[in-house]
Amino acid sequence: MRSIELTFEDATDARIRSDWAALADAGVPSLAGHTGPSNRPHVTLAAGPGLQLSGEVQDILRMLPVRIGFSGALVFPGGPGKYVLARSIMLTQQLLELHRLVHKEAAGALPLTLPDAWTPHVTLARRVPHHLLGKAVDLLDLRLEGMCAHARLWDSGTRTVTPLGNT
Repeated sequence: MRSIELTFEDATDARIRSDWAALADAGVPSLAGHTGPSNRPHVTLAAGPGLQLSGEVQDILRMLPVRIGFSGALVFPGGPGKYVLARSIMLTQQLLELHRLVHKEAAGALPLTLPDAWTPHVTLARRVPHHLLGKAVDLLDLRLEGMCAHARLWDSGTRTVTPLGNT
């Protein structure tokens, strides 16, 4: 799988990592346990096993930074009896335009990441048992704003991260 991801400036990154730590400290499976260098808070713009980028993507991503606001918690199915907990990101004209332009220049994206189907979010925890969801959401201060300042290409096949745009 390959994905184009937006990452945050330092202060926003630190706030999301503090969410990861608070969840882990409370016994909720969180991304705090994944200590690999590629693991950092991010927003996925496009993803797919055969995702291909044109050279124009680099220019589009020079639109960064993009201010974002978080609008609450999202829960996605994560397997039998398990869930994914994420922070929802408010849709702004600037973010939607960036997303649309990236998809105009990227081929092979999965349908869920395409414009009109995309749910922008930052994952906080995976494989959360249903009985811990309420506890997990209660730990979060959902009032957060931040800045997406960088972009990268993640390739899970080669386990590599390539900076994109104005890194």
